[in-house]
Order: sequence, then C-alpha cells, then structure tokens
Amino acid sequence: MKSILVTGGAGFVGSNLAIGLAGRHPDWQVTALDNLHRKGSELNLPRLEQAGVDFVSGDVRNPEDLESAGRLDALLECSAEPSVMSGVDGDTRYLVETNLTGAYNCLELARRDYAQFVFLSSSRVYPLKGLRQISTSEGESRFELDEDQSLAGVSARGISEDMPTSGARTLYGSTKLAAELLIEEFNEMFGLQTVVNRCGVIAGPWQMGKVDQGVFTHWMLAHMKSEPLSYFGFGGSGKQVRDLLHVEDLLDLIDLQLLDPGHWSGQTFNVGGGREISLSLRETTEICSRLTGVELEITPVLEDRAGDVPIYISDCSRLLEHSDWRPQRSAPAILEDIHDWIDSQRDLLKGTLL
Repeated sequence: MKSILVTGGAGFVGSNLAIGLAGRHPDWQVTALDNLHRKGSELNLPRLEQAGVDFVSGDVRNPEDLESAGRLDALLECSAEPSVMSGVDGDTRYLVETNLTGAYNCLELARRDYAQFVFLSSSRVYPLKGLRQISTSEGESRFELDEDQSLAGVSARGISEDMPTSGARTLYGSTKLAAELLIEEFNEMFGLQTVVNRCGVIAGPWQMGKVDQGVFTHWMLAHMKSEPLSYFGFGGSGKQVRDLLHVEDLLDLIDLQLLDPGHWSGQTFNVGGGREISLSLRETTEICSRLTGVELEITPVLEDRAGDVPIYISDCSRLLEHSDWRPQRSAPAILEDIHDWIDSQRDLLKGTLL
C-alpha cells in the first residue's frame, strides 16, 4: 500500500487531486492536510470523506502538525496562499510563512521517510519585466505572441523554462521560486526524489474563484449572477490571454509522476494548456454568455493592474518530450464543467460563491 500526503488537501487543487488519486488507487492511503484558511475549503470535507481520504486539520507552517503524519511514500505539496495580490497591503507574514517556510517544513517531512516530493509551483516565477517585454500582436479577440522574440525562452509557442528568472515577479512568485531552489538543494544534497510543476492557470469544478485567483470561475459566476465585470488594463480591450488546464488533466500528470518517481526526479516542468487551450477575457465572455444566456455590459478600465501581464502561455515542450502526457480537455469544455458544477451545487454554494 502506498501512503500519500496531500498538503493543502482541502483546497481546490489539493482536494481534487486527493479525491482523484483515492479513486484511481483504492489500495493507496491518501491523507489530506489543510488549515481551512480559504473560505469555501470546508465544503470539500464531505467530498474527501466520501472518497475515503483521511483529513487532518493542520498547518504547514507548524512542523509538529506535519510530523504527526505516519510513514509516507510521497508528499504532494499543494498548500499555498495563491493570490498574486498577497502582500500588496504590506502584510507579508502569512504569505511567506505558508509558501516558503511551509514548503521547507514539507521537504523535511519528506526527507524523514525518503518520500517522493511533488511540488506545485507557478508560472509566476517568471519576472514581470521579462513578461512585459514579450513581443505581441493585437488580433480581433486576443493578443498573440509574435514569431520573432528577442528574449531567451520565449517563442510563438509560449514561455519555456529557459526564460531568465532574475527580476521582480510579485511576492507570491518569489516565494514559489525560493521554494523551488530549496527543492533543488534537497534533491542534490539528500538524494530526495523531487519534481517541480510550474503550473499556469488551473481551472475546473470546486474552485472558489475570485478576481485575483480563479478568474475563469469568477467570470462564470458573474454571468450566472448578472454581476458587473471590468476589463482591466491593456486598453480595456479584454484581450489579455492565459492558457488554462483542467484540474483533471493535472491529475493525469500527477498520477504518472507518483507511479514512476525515478523518471521524474530532479526535473522542473512548465505545465499548462499551451496555445491550443487558452482564452482571452473577451473570448471567455463570449463562452460564458453562450452557456448562461446572459450578456453583460463589461466596463473597460484603462489603468493596468499591478502584477498583470498581457499574455502568458505555457510552452510545455520539455514536458511533452519527457512523457506521453497531453491535456485532453478544451477551454470551452473547462468553462462548461465550471458552469455545470455551479448550477448543480447552488444550495451548497450559498454564502460562499452564490
């Protein structure tokens, strides 16, 4: 029997991965640890219980909470303060202690049992200055990456792992990059089997979306509730683009990594939908309107938001060459899943999202 600990296990990503792994591998012992800091995470507790996932109330900032875990074969580190706006108000302690100190505590726990360490990092490790220097063209509904790029690691396919990481990137991104450096040292110094997944936008059911984290759920909710939306920055056109990945496609990848630790050890990969699975806000609005039958008047706001970029698309060439994994769900299908989930859970979501 394989024993897996999922930290942040009651969050959007952590709960979906824990439940998915328990369903695919009934002989595995899957445990979810979470401090339930994020509003709505408590709604995942019945789902975890029904799936046979053990839940532990604990905080990655506290080593003693982690040390109470039984012997582990793998630790899936999904805990994080995920908002790119975290720390902007000057309160940085929770962000840094959760994302960096928490990752260190998890690494020490994995080292205790020589357990595989799978880390969910972020595309936000790439610096804002570099991302804003990317050459783009403006199409009818979106910004597009130009064929010719002057910056290393950038092409029409997107941003690869070769993009330089020097420069400011938001405190959220900095804590994720710092954690990656610790992981690299633990892999080299202690022989810990590690893999880092630099994820772009992950989306799907059970994400308690907000404007600064979970934008596709937020956009769908606004249409279903007929609430106002704005296109912030970049001329107020709504043409800024992100690639997105269904959480079930991420589950497919994590499953492969847990089944063959040696094949993945010491590697860092960009993980996302790429150009094929990407949307601008304008395109997202069109899909949401079609699914809900609601057409919103969206206000253009010319001023750029701090930490925002006109386009981010993951170049996953390294990952695709390393494995047979491919994302299976299209961008419209992801939004349809989000819509159907909200619609089917209206009573449960009252007081949180609705």
